Amino acid sequence: MPKEIEASLVHPNERRYFRLSMIITILIYAALIITIKGLLYIAVAAVISLFLRGLYIGSIRANGIRVSHSQFPEVYRIAINLAAKMEVTPLPAIYVLQAGGVLNALATKLVGVNYVIIYSDVLELAYEEQGEDALTFILSHEMAHIKRNHVMWHMLFAPARLLMASSYTRACEYTCDRYGAYYCPHGAVNGLLIMAAGTRLYRQVNPKELSNQVYTERGIWVKLAESLSTHPNLSKRLQAVEEYLSRQPIKDRKRDI
Repeated sequence: MPKEIEASLVHPNERRYFRLSMIITILIYAALIITIKGLLYIAVAAVISLFLRGLYIGSIRANGIRVSHSQFPEVYRIAINLAAKMEVTPLPAIYVLQAGGVLNALATKLVGVNYVIIYSDVLELAYEEQGEDALTFILSHEMAHIKRNHVMWHMLFAPARLLMASSYTRACEYTCDRYGAYYCPHGAVNGLLIMAAGTRLYRQVNPKELSNQVYTERGIWVKLAESLSTHPNLSKRLQAVEEYLSRQPIKDRKRDI
């Protein structure tokens, strides 16, 4: 991908909050490491974080189904093509997990190994008519987290969240939505609608009405709920994706994965 295109996919707020998070984190770490007690706090927090992440990944590997050329081969094909186009190497370990109807996919990392977890209800899209594009958008979104090293930075910036909540992580979601829309524009809107209404009802949702909720569903409680969340409100994400797609030349809106 040309550098100018890749730069355009990074949301301005990601750069802004990255710099601010870096400054705050360095200051907090600097204040801690000047004392033995501070160093101990950092070491204990790092060990606990690694232990909990290891337990989570261990559970995924024990109970999830790993995608391969012989296990969900359709999904594996999409992942292989996306990884090549996005220059994500090596291919992340991809697992399918049954989560009681929860709709989600996520990227994580443990000791240098990247993982993408797809909840089974989302995976069903790959086997529905016109559902493959939405799944491709979701997968490219998660691979963008890996390409941008978001998981690593999220861990390192933990001290900054004391002052900034999850501002950086929300900005990263906008970036990854742009990546998904770039690599699979035909699945971008439906991919977000599925997260809002589910794998069946999303076909009945009016995307314009949902994006208009940015203006109709407002107030202090809405703002507070979003400020405490790691993700922007879905109506905002949908509006941002629609605006991004509207700026792209028709010839760039290709279905080639």
